[in-house]
Amino acid sequence: MKLMRTPLLALVALSASVAAQQSPASYPMPTGSPTSNGLAGFAKILCSAVFVSGRQPEEAAKKSAYFFMPRGEDADVTWKIDRTAGVVTTTRGEVSRTAKLHGDQGCIIENLEKPGIHFKPVPVRTTLPDAATMAWPMGDKPDPSPLPAGVDRATLDAALNAAFSDPAALTQAFLVVHKGRIVAERYAPGVTKDTQLENWSMGKSLTATLFALLVKDGVYTIDQPAPVPAWRQPGDPRGPIRNRDLLQMSAGLKFVGNQEPGGGTPQNTVFDHYYIYTGAVDAFEYSITRPVEFPAGTDGRYRNSDPLTIGYLIKRAVQAKGEEYLTFPQRRLFDRIGIRRQVLETDPWGNFLMTGYDYGTARNWARIGMLYLQDGVWNGQRLLPEGWTKFVSTPAPAWRRAEYGAFFWLNGVGNWTLPPETYLAAGAGGQNTWIVPGHDLVIVRLGHMRGQNAARRGTNEALGLVMRAIGSTTPMTQTTPTTPSSEEFGVRPR
Repeated sequence: MKLMRTPLLALVALSASVAAQQSPASYPMPTGSPTSNGLAGFAKILCSAVFVSGRQPEEAAKKSAYFFMPRGEDADVTWKIDRTAGVVTTTRGEVSRTAKLHGDQGCIIENLEKPGIHFKPVPVRTTLPDAATMAWPMGDKPDPSPLPAGVDRATLDAALNAAFSDPAALTQAFLVVHKGRIVAERYAPGVTKDTQLENWSMGKSLTATLFALLVKDGVYTIDQPAPVPAWRQPGDPRGPIRNRDLLQMSAGLKFVGNQEPGGGTPQNTVFDHYYIYTGAVDAFEYSITRPVEFPAGTDGRYRNSDPLTIGYLIKRAVQAKGEEYLTFPQRRLFDRIGIRRQVLETDPWGNFLMTGYDYGTARNWARIGMLYLQDGVWNGQRLLPEGWTKFVSTPAPAWRRAEYGAFFWLNGVGNWTLPPETYLAAGAGGQNTWIVPGHDLVIVRLGHMRGQNAARRGTNEALGLVMRAIGSTTPMTQTTPTTPSSEEFGVRPR
């Protein structure tokens, strides 16, 4: 049965009723000043840039790490990097914060009250042979065959030029896969096909993919009440929340997002949306203990609590089977689709922060896009449950605009110069993986945070040229050529 939107007055009454019976009575709240939280985020991003991506600290601080600092304070930050210990310390005035590299779990912020990490890091290793020995997409061996029929090389080259046309855009990678073949690929100086770049909220789409594996296994279903133990207690108002509501960011948990009134910007990093990145807290516990603000399935809002709760369910299921959680993505997904390394960072309790702290290559994301383009089938084997790609690419009923599916964004509102059926993994800084089902097409664009607004126009021009290059005559709709879209970190009035 299709979920209908609750009339506004009824929704207000329902919200008030739910609020009156909220559980738990107390729940964790953000602590620390915007400066302290900002320094924590600065230290983490700089640590990852240096030790995961191999970037120079001065460049990374200016183009990426500055982001969490209150505006006007980022220029006053100083830092120290201990390359032997893998530690980055940031300071402004009397306040300092630290992040440290912990092997394949990447960089983790030091919690001020509970120092150190509270899990045992484990190595994450691929079982695949050298990528140079295998053909794409299971490897990176060059394909000498001609381009697919009807593809115009000159127009593809023009698309690459457009993607990199504005230096202020800080585009780092642009890649096009058509009919299973890489037909266009370019990187910024110093970046290669193997560079682990920041992916930000594209990791939410990866969370959906990992959860899908468990749905395929029969561990979970989309429509079951979310099996968070505390929510299953008699009378708990979170009981009606289904896995579907979490996946569609419509759970209604009280969690201040960044794209709604009161959601703030990085000028105040103590809002919930940013605090799970900078607070060095147990992010899963922080999310599952939130009370209810809206009835489940009635109000779609971009809130990190929902993907983090799905992440919690993934961890719970993997550990219940006696398997190693930290290697689960590599074993169950990445090795099966040709990805040899993708750095998924954690909080100090060893919980994946795939809402934003994830690093991968453009080719990695092209492979993930191809998995969805192929309806969850890889080399003839079904990896994702039947119907999953349709589910994630169908508008979530509780959202006010048809722009969100299930941890994937939709192009139905015309943000991008691509066909309206396009859906995408998207993240701050202009990280995007577009999946265009009707044209057997996947496009990936990666860049650094400071360039996200400047990148908008050149990226859309590049996308339009790609469509021309493959001979598409499909009408494109693109209504916001220069305005940052809602999948990015900018605040947009609701």
